[in-house]
Order: sequence, then C-alpha cells, then structure tokens
Amino acid sequence: MSYFIVASGWMASAIRLGAGLAAGACLTAAATGSVAASIYSCIDASGKRITSDRPIPECTARDQRLLNPDGSVRSVVPPTLTAEERAEQEAREREAAAERVARQDAIRRDRNLMMRFPNEAAHGKARAAALDDMRKAVQVSEKRLGVLAADRKPLLDDAEFYAGRQLPNKLKQQLDANDAATEAQRSLIQNQQAEVERINALYNAELARLKQLWSGAPAGSLGALPDPAASSPRRAAKK
Repeated sequence: MSYFIVASGWMASAIRLGAGLAAGACLTAAATGSVAASIYSCIDASGKRITSDRPIPECTARDQRLLNPDGSVRSVVPPTLTAEERAEQEAREREAAAERVARQDAIRRDRNLMMRFPNEAAHGKARAAALDDMRKAVQVSEKRLGVLAADRKPLLDDAEFYAGRQLPNKLKQQLDANDAATEAQRSLIQNQQAEVERINALYNAELARLKQLWSGAPAGSLGALPDPAASSPRRAAKK
C-alpha cells in the first residue's frame, strides 16, 4: 500500500512539472511571437502616415520606422538607394577601403624602416655603403675617359698632317669612334652623379622621417616619403 502511495505521489509531481513546462513554453512562444511582430510606419510624399507589417513600397525613398508592438521605435530603416546613389556609395566605400590599405602600408613601411635603422649610426653606415658603390663606378668611368683622351691625342696629331685636306677614312673612323665613346662616358658619368644626388636625397628624407619616428611620432602618421627623382635638379632640367 505504501508503495502505491509513493508511486502515485511521484506521478502527480511529474504531471505538475510537465504542465508547468508546457505553460512556460506557451508563454515563451507568445513572447517570441510578440517580439517577432514588426510594424513599419512612414509618412509618404503627400504627408499621409502609412503603417504595414512589411516594408512600405510608397516610402522606399524615405526613412521607415520599425516599431515594436507597444509603439516604441525598434530601429529606422533608411531609404532604398537609387542606382546612381548606390554607385556613389560604393565609390565612397572603395575610396575608404583604399585609404585604409594605404594607411596600413604606411604603418608597415615606417615600422620596417625603424627595424632596418634603429639609430642614426646604422642609417649613416647604409648611406656610406650605397654612395661608396656609386662613387667607385664614377671613378671607373673617369679613368676610362682619361684613356680615351690619351688615345685621341695621337689621332689628332695625325689629323694635323691633313690640315685643309680630307682625312683618310680609317683616321676619320677612329676619331668618330673616339668621339662617340667619350660622349657615352660623359653621359654615363652624368647619370652616375645624378644617382649620387638621388641616393643622398633619399637618405636625407629617410633620416628626417626616422628622427620623428625615433622621437615618438606614430608609424604611418607622417605621410609618404618624397620622391627624390621628382625633385632632382637634373630631372627637372630634362623635363
């Protein structure tokens, strides 16, 4: 008998628990349904207020308020963009994305610059190495120019013998070849000297930037490094 009473009590408790859970589920479903309910509201071009349970076609060019069942504003739905407006928005978004990428690139370049040159001594050493290679090339070209001048002297002596007369073809060809080689070397030396100027200008710009970065300027905040070639006097003269 006692077993039957205990079992009956257990079943009653289970029934009450199941009923409670079912009631809770109903309340939850009701609450969810009320939250899910959406009311769109707007004022059309004629000044008339329109409400609907879905986006209002008459107000695609206007803000539409999305209301809760109690009338409070849940959010504001912006106007639907025209094709032209959408293109303008996409262009602005692309421009903003390009600016973000450029900013990230500038930050990366500045950080790499500081990693390469932790102090002014390291930067000066790199400058000296770059200039040393170019100055050696200039010296080689100047020596070649001296050799060409020495080779030209006996040719000019021979040419004096033919003063007022036509030079022999062989002698003329030798003089022309010497002229062409000399002009080529002079042009090469000019280019090499311009490169020395460019290297110095680049390292000057880098050093000015590094001094600001070493002093605490945030990476990427200093703009782009100037192009030494664009401001070179020789480059400007060629233009």
